[in-house]
Amino acid sequence: MTQHSRDLSRRRLLFGGAAVGAGVLLAGCTSNEETPTEAQTKAAAPGGNAEPGERVVIGFSAPAADHGWIAAITNNAKAQAGAFSDVEFKTVEAGADAAAQRAALSTLISQKPNVIVLLPHDGKELNAFGLEAMKAGIPVVNLDRAFPDPKAYRLQIKGDNYGMGVAAATYMIEQFKAKGISNPVIGEIAGIDALELTQERSKGFADTLAQAGFKVENRRAAQFTADSGQQEATGLFQAVPKLDAVWNHDDDQGIGVLAAVNQTNRKEFFMVGGAGSKKAMEDIQADNTVLKATVTYSPSMASSAISLARLIGQKKGMSDLVELQVPKEIILASETITKDNAAEYLKLGF
Repeated sequence: MTQHSRDLSRRRLLFGGAAVGAGVLLAGCTSNEETPTEAQTKAAAPGGNAEPGERVVIGFSAPAADHGWIAAITNNAKAQAGAFSDVEFKTVEAGADAAAQRAALSTLISQKPNVIVLLPHDGKELNAFGLEAMKAGIPVVNLDRAFPDPKAYRLQIKGDNYGMGVAAATYMIEQFKAKGISNPVIGEIAGIDALELTQERSKGFADTLAQAGFKVENRRAAQFTADSGQQEATGLFQAVPKLDAVWNHDDDQGIGVLAAVNQTNRKEFFMVGGAGSKKAMEDIQADNTVLKATVTYSPSMASSAISLARLIGQKKGMSDLVELQVPKEIILASETITKDNAAEYLKLGF
């Protein structure tokens, strides 16, 4: 695999000696559960669209489940497909990079599934596949990493990346006001900068802070891994002697950030996480780390993708909408989880 391909493999957990040396066992904290919670899938209740109908073959592809969030995507998709007696779920390996995933998906096209659901290694690099499948008459449901061409998908479902930044900044601004901090020093540990979703998160964060007259003092891009989170956090702490707040884009990456916090004993600031892992919610609920909030980016989107792919295959619309077809775009709202509501959201953690 090339360095570029490694960079675009959004979430790959690498556990190094430095992390263990910090006294934190990173590998044990990724919430990589094999079984999704009931809250992440929806049982096929009797009546309406859930009644068994025309059989639908759904092809599915996502990167290897080597990260809590990615694992939840695949597990949720499988579980949701299993809730319908009229769905046949056909998984194809995503391979190590975008080229391998496209090759596997091109083979899937020849099998002529009714619908294809995929989370691409990289949306821009897989855009050509989406166009190929759509031209072959196979609707594509794209997850998380956007295709730039609207003609490459029938439905695109993703979290509100810009909204994550807005939510994280909004929480910080409220805290600064409550603490009487008028000129806060703010750090940011982003994910993979080559991905559009990372750029959107940072823009939402910067735009919202600017509206309050604030800005990010020091920004570091990590790789959505625990090791990279620890490395970049350590660099941030060395560069900025005093911080008031840090936004870390990803809760699994945040495991490494918290390891750096403990190693350097930098606890003068509060941190906001991202995505909503179960471990992060438990830490917020316990209120014994610098992590005080996280903003959601739920892998339950995979469950919704399967349900909607089924409706598309059966040429049905959504029962709660007047329109006769499933919408073209769905963006899930990013919600803020704090100690006050962590117990309520814990069931949604991955």
